[in-house]
Amino acid sequence: MRISSRKLTVSLAVVLALGIVPRHAVAAGMPQLDFRDPFLLWQVVWGAVIFVVFYVILSRSALPRVERVLSHRRHRIEGDLDIARRARDDADRAVDELRRARHDAATQAQANIDRVVQEARQAAEAQTHEMNRRLNDDIAAAEARIAAAHRDAMASLPNIATDTAQSLIAKLLHPVGGGAHVNDDTVADAVRERLSAHAG
Repeated sequence: MRISSRKLTVSLAVVLALGIVPRHAVAAGMPQLDFRDPFLLWQVVWGAVIFVVFYVILSRSALPRVERVLSHRRHRIEGDLDIARRARDDADRAVDELRRARHDAATQAQANIDRVVQEARQAAEAQTHEMNRRLNDDIAAAEARIAAAHRDAMASLPNIATDTAQSLIAKLLHPVGGGAHVNDDTVADAVRERLSAHAG
């Protein structure tokens, strides 16, 4: 990095500004600013020369190194910031994907639960209908058997009643008649007539 004429001009202006310090500063007890003293003037000149030399040396050797170090650090920091921003963007995308996956999983699980509940309800309804059908068939069969048994009982009732009546009449008349006989047809007709009257 070269020293520019503008910077050199600024340095010389500073030196000249020091040379035009008001004289009352000397009178105020500052003889080190009395530029009438040749020794002081040569000190200022050599100080300016040394400043310019050091500035040139630093601008050609140390300052470029410092600039390179600062530039390297700046690029490294910018690179790290870019990496951090990319990592943050990746993390945000991963979080969004995770949220979407959780939402999709929850939706799918709810859909599966609803489907299982619906299937269980349909299976229960079908099983209930089947059980009701079987119960109705069993009830109908039992009613049919009861009706058949009732018909059989009612059909055999006149004969049973006739036999019972004949037996009772025979036992009642045996001690009195000593062998009296009762007509079976008469007893059967009387039993049928009584049963008919009771049924009516």
